[in-house]
Amino acid sequence: MAADGPRDAAFDVAVIGAGAAGMMCAAVAGQRGRRVVLIDHARRLAEKIRISGGGRCNFTNRDAGPANFISGNPHFCRSALSRYTPRDFLALVARHRIAWHEKHRGQLFCDESSEDIIRMLRAECDAGGVAWRMPCTVESVERGDAGFMLRTSSGAIGAERVVIATGGLPVAQIGASDFGLRIARQFGLKIVEPRPALVPLTFDAASWQPFVPLAGVALEVDIRTGSGRGAASFREDLLFTHRGLSGPAVLQISSYWQPGEPIVIDLAPDVDLVADLLAAKAGGRQHLANVLAGMVPRRLAEQWLAAAHPGLGEQRIADLPDKALRQVAEGMKRWTLTPSGTEGYRKAEVMRGGVDTRGLDQQTMEAKAVPGLHFIGEVVDVTGWLGGYNFQWAWASGVACGQAV
Repeated sequence: MAADGPRDAAFDVAVIGAGAAGMMCAAVAGQRGRRVVLIDHARRLAEKIRISGGGRCNFTNRDAGPANFISGNPHFCRSALSRYTPRDFLALVARHRIAWHEKHRGQLFCDESSEDIIRMLRAECDAGGVAWRMPCTVESVERGDAGFMLRTSSGAIGAERVVIATGGLPVAQIGASDFGLRIARQFGLKIVEPRPALVPLTFDAASWQPFVPLAGVALEVDIRTGSGRGAASFREDLLFTHRGLSGPAVLQISSYWQPGEPIVIDLAPDVDLVADLLAAKAGGRQHLANVLAGMVPRRLAEQWLAAAHPGLGEQRIADLPDKALRQVAEGMKRWTLTPSGTEGYRKAEVMRGGVDTRGLDQQTMEAKAVPGLHFIGEVVDVTGWLGGYNFQWAWASGVACGQAV
């Protein structure tokens, strides 16, 4: 996308980052009559939107609310989320005649392609007369008496206000960087230490070796971690991998998991394994592994028994003492294991942490100590659950800022 307008120019608002939050902010501000320039270093527009949701963009969640977000300052997101809701975004989608469907637990996807959302946002920006600089690298941001001066690869840009919408650290291969965090630090804002979130968990190779043959097995589980106020639990699908655990259940819990803490998994939710195994014992001629395979996937039953109770799976259930059956059942209902780490930003869907929201105005997303400097979207310490929540934060924070700049 070529840059338009003169190389050296002055604007009311410069938005750095043409992703979900940046385009939404630019469109809202432009349609309010503000002179807006949207800057991005990428050659292809909104690549993270394009690849999201398997190419169909899980663009919001019907149930999105403050409870679905993690932050060091959990009340911060309430204002923006209450002023721009999933219903508001669906109204915008309807105006652009984009067909969509609900897939799972309130998750809304395009029927056709993520490109529909990108075209919609581009059209909204064009309706607001937004000027584009893309691809364009921002080399420096300086603040003076008359506002801000941006030194860029497309020339100098002056702006009364600057909006940082550059996202988080995942995924480097599509251009993610720490630009937004560096700008925040430059102007003295505090940062909540960033780390990968919505990311697969990994385990020590030796301890995980017995479960490597389960790679590809998936099942619905209950998963939890933490205690007290830090506790979290989800019911979602779990996926075994060669290096550890993934799937929606693990991506969800990874945002809450703290290094060194265990996770606890119920491999058979809604099944009373103790009662069912004891009932099957009466006159049972099957081996324990075969009985258990009627309650969980066969590969899981066989491999889990081989790892946790060697030799037990090949014995007839009728020959096993009640105590052994109780131990098997309770072990599968409360499988407790401690991850060694995560797959990192390479596989993470979002970043947890970012610009400390205590330094931002919740109504305008403006830095309290730096008038005219705003932060929106993923670069801010607000992280949503898996399932369209992070897009809703992008839309809501972008609109809040776009209405204020």
